[in-house]
Amino acid sequence: MRHFRVRSRGRGPNAERNDGDRPDAQRGGATLLLLALGLVFVLVGTFGAAVAAAGMAAQRAAVAADLGALAGAARAPDGDAVACAAAADIAQRNAGRLVDCHLDGLDVLVTVEVAFTPLPGLTRVAASTARAGPVRG
Repeated sequence: MRHFRVRSRGRGPNAERNDGDRPDAQRGGATLLLLALGLVFVLVGTFGAAVAAAGMAAQRAAVAADLGALAGAARAPDGDAVACAAAADIAQRNAGRLVDCHLDGLDVLVTVEVAFTPLPGLTRVAASTARAGPVRG
């Protein structure tokens, strides 16, 4: 009984090679390039998310400081302790922490910090200072 060997021309596992059965040196290069490009996109996306988180935290700190200063200015005639307690309450309600508060006449100066996590395991703080008081003519 004779066995016939089938050789096909073209592509596939039984395709006949003209290069002496050597594997192609460029084989799989596109896959590595695609994986590297995907990694670059993931890194750029992660960096963009971290920058956006920092910007949002800075904005939250500014809002908490502004509102805390306004609340403190409304209570400034009652004294330093009352004004700063009102500022601390408003800062806390806006996800901030009152770091500094003092009266300058009837003006209240407050500094608020907001903690944020730009990347897992990395915590940073954004701070903002605001001043509020009566209108001067």
